Amino acid sequence: MEHKWKKLFGYYRPYRKLFLADMFFAILGAGVTLVIPLIVRYITGTVVFLPRQEMLSTVLKLALVMLVLVLVECYSNFFIGYYGHICGASIERDMRREIFAHYQKLSFSFYDNQKVGQLLSRITSDLFDISELLHHGPEDLVISLIKFVGSFVILININVTLALVLFSFIPVIAIYAFVLNKRMKAAFKTNRARMADINSQIEDSLSGIRVVKSFANEDMELEKFSKGNQRFVDSKRKSYQYMGAYNSGLGALISLVTVGVVTAGAVLISKGSLDATDLITFLLYVNNCTEPVKKLVNFTEQFQNGYSGYERFLEVLAVQPDIADCEHPVSLDHVEGNITFEDVSFRYEENLDKVLSHIDLEVKAGEYIAIAGSSGGGKTTLCSLIPRFYDVESGRILLDGTDIRKIRLKDLRDNIGIVQQDVYLFAENVMENIRYGKPDASDEEVIEAAKLANAHEFIMELPNGYRTDIGQRGVKLSGGQKQRLSIARVFLKNPPILIFDEATSALDNESEKIIQKSLEELAKGRTTFVIAHRLTTIQNAGKILVMTENGIEEQGTHQELLAKNGVYAKLYHVSD
Repeated sequence: MEHKWKKLFGYYRPYRKLFLADMFFAILGAGVTLVIPLIVRYITGTVVFLPRQEMLSTVLKLALVMLVLVLVECYSNFFIGYYGHICGASIERDMRREIFAHYQKLSFSFYDNQKVGQLLSRITSDLFDISELLHHGPEDLVISLIKFVGSFVILININVTLALVLFSFIPVIAIYAFVLNKRMKAAFKTNRARMADINSQIEDSLSGIRVVKSFANEDMELEKFSKGNQRFVDSKRKSYQYMGAYNSGLGALISLVTVGVVTAGAVLISKGSLDATDLITFLLYVNNCTEPVKKLVNFTEQFQNGYSGYERFLEVLAVQPDIADCEHPVSLDHVEGNITFEDVSFRYEENLDKVLSHIDLEVKAGEYIAIAGSSGGGKTTLCSLIPRFYDVESGRILLDGTDIRKIRLKDLRDNIGIVQQDVYLFAENVMENIRYGKPDASDEEVIEAAKLANAHEFIMELPNGYRTDIGQRGVKLSGGQKQRLSIARVFLKNPPILIFDEATSALDNESEKIIQKSLEELAKGRTTFVIAHRLTTIQNAGKILVMTENGIEEQGTHQELLAKNGVYAKLYHVSD
């Protein structure tokens, strides 16, 4: 617990001057609100009884003092409202950078068990709640305590009886505000959930708009949306009901405080134990006594939201990457591309069956290896272990004789190029998507890579050539075009080791021929692993591995494996 708080307060450190200035102006502003009623009391109780000329002179001087105090309060509130929020936003930015950087370090096994929406909420709504607590929490506490305690001390010294009458209303206001605030927040939480449902339904409907139109189900989608939309209005109705009761109830209670103070004050004046000046002073302090109550009630809710968000934030930071550099990692200067699997076994989670069991494999530098087999045989898993997307459970994988777990992770992955079936393109233009393979590449290098990938011609036919925006996930391009851009990326990266993960299985025959030509060009002189869906694309491979649930069932050339008339031959004749 102590560590949590120490870490939380640590986020203030880079902005301590700004934070201290914010607290100073919070205290100053709260102090001014306590001083002005005392000046009014002095004017109405003492100054008005001075000789006329002296009275006017003193009133003008005190009016000037009050004007200066009002300006001080105004600037203090501006500083709190502007610089205080800047301080909170800066802390939020730092925390967001920290959690995003941590997300980048986490391995595939973490993302296998997470939903993107939940991870996104950690970096948006949770952090907003935390920053609101870190900014508003301390200043609200300080302002509330100064106003409340200050008012109590001042009023108790003026008249004990009337002070007790005024402060007897405070517990009632606090309980009412707390109960209604809690219900109102719960209703607003339901609103957010309803809004999330609507957003989800809209996203689902718009993402599948082609399916909706092809089945002519626009009316059905509209009906589904209308139901969700109506539920949102129904939930809003309840939250507005609580909001109305909260605001009107608090307004009425504060008015009752005024009524109570005036009534009790009138009785005390009639008895000669209070004068009118002190009654006016009490009335001026009513707001100073009730406003802190509202702030403190809000703070309790703010603290719950902010601290629970902070705990969720810490939960993510506590997740250690499964894949990380060893204590003294080896750097790679030159990679030949020899890869050896020695007695490698692997499973995705402890309670699951092994996907790979006691695999032995030796691949020479520059060798072209194709991997075939039925679904679930571990083809993709085998290749995912080479760039350490996952670590082996037992055994080891060597790159040029060095255990890949001892190699610096960035160096290892810098020397491996991967072309996948499911191409991910960013919402950028063509040039930047290819340049992702080598961020410091020149435009000329990018264009050369596109030519090698047989992509240059179609790119030049796009509206703005290489500067064409291709939309989210490359939605404006065909499957073959997207695949060629992903191959251009790898050409630009120019790694000595390649992995093609069923890179052509989702393409039509014409696109497949173009892509196959690009892949063969890319594979020249590099250690290449090809996960094959269509066996016709791997007939020329130097070695074909046939993987089943038993591991590497067969290996050899296309002709050798057909001659064996085993698993490969059956797969080949089925796909033929």
